Amino acid sequence: MDTTIDTVLVAVGADPDEELGKVIEATVQLAVPTGATVVLAHVFTPDEFESAAERLEYPDATVEDIDAVLRRHRQVRDFGDALTEHDVRFDVRGAVGDVTDELVAMASELGAERVIVAGHRRSPTGKAVFGSLSQELLLEAPCPVTYVKSN
Repeated sequence: MDTTIDTVLVAVGADPDEELGKVIEATVQLAVPTGATVVLAHVFTPDEFESAAERLEYPDATVEDIDAVLRRHRQVRDFGDALTEHDVRFDVRGAVGDVTDELVAMASELGAERVIVAGHRRSPTGKAVFGSLSQELLLEAPCPVTYVKSN
């Protein structure tokens, strides 16, 4: 069984107040000893992309510009700065569409050996009403998923 880890896909949320510390720590703990490249990924809904592009001073952005828009996002910049401090190579990938479908497609396309996703504690009702991105990724990802409880 090959246990090499060359690519780690990290789902980065859009909430500017989301605490990234534990996710960054888990990513660094995996990427540094393996020498893996980290891909910071975020999936926008069409409305979120348009809003983010305008807010990030890229008002004429199209879907082809999504990676450039994402690089301007504070969460991605902060995460990238932390990875750079630890000499971890990283790239940024964005998509527009269904979060789970797009992340699973990215993981497959990149040949990722691991996906890292943060999750929040929710009530059973919250899970039933809103679903669980983390659970869907755990079930559908083409590789192991590391779930990091963020709060």
